[in-house]
Amino acid sequence: MSKNNVIIDLFDKSKTTPIFVAPMAGVTDRPFRTLCKYFGAGHAVSEMMTSDQTLRMSKKSLYRANFDGELAPISAQIAGSEPGELAEAARYQVANGAQIVDINMGCPAKKVCNKLAGSALLKDEDLVARILDTVVAAVDVPVTLKTRLGYLNGHENILRVAKRAEEAGIAALALHGRTREDMYLNTARYSLIKEVKEMLNIPIIANGDIDSPEKAKYVLDYTGADAVMIGRAAQGRPWIFREIAHYLKTGEQLAAPSIAEVKDVLLGHLSELYDFYGEYSGCRISRKHIAWYTKGLRSSNEFRQNMYKVESTAEQFNVVEDYFNQLLVQGEIMSDVQVEQVNLLETK
Repeated sequence: MSKNNVIIDLFDKSKTTPIFVAPMAGVTDRPFRTLCKYFGAGHAVSEMMTSDQTLRMSKKSLYRANFDGELAPISAQIAGSEPGELAEAARYQVANGAQIVDINMGCPAKKVCNKLAGSALLKDEDLVARILDTVVAAVDVPVTLKTRLGYLNGHENILRVAKRAEEAGIAALALHGRTREDMYLNTARYSLIKEVKEMLNIPIIANGDIDSPEKAKYVLDYTGADAVMIGRAAQGRPWIFREIAHYLKTGEQLAAPSIAEVKDVLLGHLSELYDFYGEYSGCRISRKHIAWYTKGLRSSNEFRQNMYKVESTAEQFNVVEDYFNQLLVQGEIMSDVQVEQVNLLETK
């Protein structure tokens, strides 16, 4: 498949839903990406992988670069600040099976920004340009960019950065409607995403604060973006992709999932995590996912406190299964056992 065809197919609404999974470090591993695609996500980008060669064979990096059996197209996200290292990382990921390379210039995390990577790069537009030119030239697959509006509020430079990205040959741009200074505070600003979309010819993916089918439709309509990207709102709720796809197609809300379905989805997700990470890490990494799935449900605080004490995957699986069996006695659909409103965009 040619370089251009990968992107053309990705944004062809007759083939792909325009709802993508945002790359989130520590969350969007292969089991999570696979689950989101099962529920109708049109595309999923890997967790951020460092361009630092000394860390490439670390356990964490090897897990993040595991694309075995994943639905195409496979997109690998790379992060760093040195053009040559990023070019080498891009080549490495293509050799590893990536069909798209995504450059991270959006991560606001302190430990990433302290190394002048992620959204900190937006402070140095010359370096941004060198990185874009070097990485695009290094590989024969499409290179995409994930970024923010700028580093500081009042100094948003996304219009210049986006224009330069298109000139460098970036194939698509995912844009989070906040600056690095915002982190995840304030609200995403879609007006600048709209301006970028009007200015460029490449596909634009709008990201930030999309937590419902109505919000997804509003952002697509308002910005004119080619797709939306969902991050935090999919944690513990991968069926959000199915809900959005249904709403975009019919204008109608899909019924909340049944407790029985959520139980099956979560237990299936846990089995995949255990297979992927093994006993020790599988048990520990699963805890945050279980917490997300059960947030706001009846007696869930007490359940989570007990769940955190469990040290084996078999026991963890049983504790989760027992909890959902108790919920099934109390209702049929999730809203029957939802006792508090959940903010899907919380970063805790």
